[in-house]
Amino acid sequence: MTWIWRLHHGEDSTVADTESPAHLSQSDAETWLGENWPDLADAGVSSVSLYEGDRLEYGPMSLARD
Repeated sequence: MTWIWRLHHGEDSTVADTESPAHLSQSDAETWLGENWPDLADAGVSSVSLYEGDRLEYGPMSLARD
């Protein structure tokens, strides 16, 4: 299975507008998010959800800066 982040824009965190590149492991996916979340937030991504295939692992998780 591959791991992807579904990227949510705006207030509705139930609809994924785009997805991240596919990753071979959860760790790889989490590393990718750790490296890219500031750029994603600047591009208007409000939250993300992590999926293994079609199964939700966790999320939505806010990318808001405190």
